[in-house]
Amino acid sequence: MRIEIVLIALVFAVLTSRHVLAVEPLPDELAEAQQWVANALLGSAAPPFSFTFDGQPSEALLPNWERTATSKDLDDERTARTITYTDRATGLQLCCEAIEYHDFPTVEWTLYFRNTGQQDTPIIERILPLDIHTQRDDAAEFVLHHFRGSDCRADDYAPCRSVLAPESSTTFASVGGRGTNGQMPYFNIESSPAKGLIAVLGWPGQWAATFARDAEEDLHIFGGQEDCHLKLLPGEEFRTPLVVLQFWNGEWLRAQNVWRSWMIAHNVPKPGGQLPPPQTLGGSSRAYEEMIKADTQSQIMFIDRYIEEGIHLDYWWMDAGWYVQERGWPHVGTWEVDTRRFPDGLRPISDHAHAKGIKILVWFEPERVTKDTWLFDNHPEWLLGDGDTRLLDLGNPEAREWLTEHVDGLLNTQGIDLYRQDFNMDPLPFWRANDADDRRGISENKHVVGYLDYWDELRRRHPNMLIDSCASGGRRNDLETMRRAVPLWRSDYAYEPIGHQCMTYGISHWLPYHGTGTVACVDAPYYGAGLTPVEDYAFWSNACPSTVCGVDMRVPEIDYPKLKKLFDAWRRVADLYWGDFYPLTDYHLEKDVWMAWQFHRPDLDKGMVQAFRRADSVYTTACLALHGLDPTATYRIEDVMSGNAATKTGAELMDDGLEITMPEQPMAKVLLYSKE
Repeated sequence: MRIEIVLIALVFAVLTSRHVLAVEPLPDELAEAQQWVANALLGSAAPPFSFTFDGQPSEALLPNWERTATSKDLDDERTARTITYTDRATGLQLCCEAIEYHDFPTVEWTLYFRNTGQQDTPIIERILPLDIHTQRDDAAEFVLHHFRGSDCRADDYAPCRSVLAPESSTTFASVGGRGTNGQMPYFNIESSPAKGLIAVLGWPGQWAATFARDAEEDLHIFGGQEDCHLKLLPGEEFRTPLVVLQFWNGEWLRAQNVWRSWMIAHNVPKPGGQLPPPQTLGGSSRAYEEMIKADTQSQIMFIDRYIEEGIHLDYWWMDAGWYVQERGWPHVGTWEVDTRRFPDGLRPISDHAHAKGIKILVWFEPERVTKDTWLFDNHPEWLLGDGDTRLLDLGNPEAREWLTEHVDGLLNTQGIDLYRQDFNMDPLPFWRANDADDRRGISENKHVVGYLDYWDELRRRHPNMLIDSCASGGRRNDLETMRRAVPLWRSDYAYEPIGHQCMTYGISHWLPYHGTGTVACVDAPYYGAGLTPVEDYAFWSNACPSTVCGVDMRVPEIDYPKLKKLFDAWRRVADLYWGDFYPLTDYHLEKDVWMAWQFHRPDLDKGMVQAFRRADSVYTTACLALHGLDPTATYRIEDVMSGNAATKTGAELMDDGLEITMPEQPMAKVLLYSKE
């Protein structure tokens, strides 16, 4: 058994240590991006951003400000461009920090405003780090592909398609100050059936983006932090959301796979220099109400039960409730281990897990502080708000320094390998209530910068540590956050099969690595054991690159051999989640349809199809046309659960389709194909 686990780990290391590039950019896409940089950032064209300063638009001001531009090659694939504008009269300096990618048709930039003078600046407002125009093909209307965010619904991450009519204006915004609450700040704009542009705002706060059509061919795209109207104090700096543009030709789904490749190459965190491997996590949250009723013995017992049943875990997950609870749940703000339940801290659990080859994940929620906790009582000056729940101000350097040192100490002393940060409140009302009218937006801006700096420092001190971003599920999955963390709990809408089929379908367009939990049965209570069966359909509906097992290991009647078989089958295919993603059916939440998709790894000449026949579907067979195959090659197709196999040519699979039969309802099949 130990040899088998080691071999699996070695295979994963080989597959994830090298650069994964699936769909490759086209030469004309790369050339278009290069030309855009030359014109919009380095040339005489209007810059791709705007603002108003002392009542004057930047388009009138910037030509009269002192301008400098420098370039530096970061590596063979990236060049940093720095364009600085300085107003000598007020001392306001604007710095545009841009990166041009040479291996992708992609450019990004962030703006930094700094007061280098001795007096407060006049008001800076309507700050739009993204302010561009694009034109459509005369024969086609603009089509905008946008996606719901996460707010604990079955349709979290649902793909949406909007035709942008002439003389119309459409605005999207996050809700409550968390970057993917309600809406995703990721957009794909088709300007013709074969050409378009991806535009993304990276901001773990309150953003807004508008798409405004004129009567003819022009689309105006602009956005940034939603409300900014502020003066800067001497020496003070204000940064904007990150902006990313990706140029594409062909079709929009192909562009999404180029985006996925760019995410993998340049964005997904790589602890220790490697992509995070697909992973299985185990937890006892459903048995002990997160960690509220857990203790040292229960955690060690659960770990041992997984080992007994031969289910290999990469991480043991300890969620909310391990800390001191002065007045009971959900008090957060005293980040000390509850020694009544854990007399020697969490270290005996982590030592036991480490001895078995298992790492430790532990939950924190530092930004929410409730009454009768250590932070609430001892450092009210670090908190925003005046109620029983307050916001730890990460824009306060003293508060951030204390948090960094305290959490770093817990990571070290408790043997924690993976830091999980949750955020179960809307910060926007706290930020806005803290701002004077001539400083609107400053509290949010400083908090966001502090939050990113906090994570950067943790990563600097723990270069091999992965961070899990959780904000009531997936409400903080913006690009800046996803450069530092992965979302191992993508939604608080948990376990229900149809919802999670749809979430994998939606989120995979943008994020190649994400996670959720499985209880391996269609209908199970959240707390309590429940003698429920182990079902393929429920398991595969929730399976994704990072999968948490939530079964109650105390229950002897659970079919553990079946559960092990499912996780072993998942491990056979899990590396394929890094590949290109192709929807094979439409997106539906209805119970009377099929849903299916394909992950394809051209670098490995293999891939998989995941297909689901839902409970009310009358159709027993579907024929699904695959993508990305070599039409002249022969492929072996294997059902990963039954082992049944067949062969077909790439042309047959792409032109005629892969025929799948499922006689039961609901039912799931996972088919692994490889080039012979």
